[in-house]
Amino acid sequence: MLGEKLRELREAKGLVQRQVAAELEVDTAYISKMESNEKPVSRNHLKKLSIMLGIDDEELFTLWLADKVYDIVKDEELAVKAISKTMDQLKNKTKK
Repeated sequence: MLGEKLRELREAKGLVQRQVAAELEVDTAYISKMESNEKPVSRNHLKKLSIMLGIDDEELFTLWLADKVYDIVKDEELAVKAISKTMDQLKNKTKK
């Protein structure tokens, strides 16, 4: 999710991967792998990416978390039920 969104935003801004890499002080291969979801995006890069790409950092952080959750449960048969239970817990927590 996040990788595709980052690629879409980068291209919409007319930036090339090496420009993003320079801003994050990483190599271009990392950006390529990040955008193709072969490498996880570092949490430390989210703020810089949001500023550079003109997107709310909360949206990027939400996608980053969603990717983390997906990576944990993607191969589990009961993933949807587990996420539903987790959502219930989170809703109850915010009510308190």
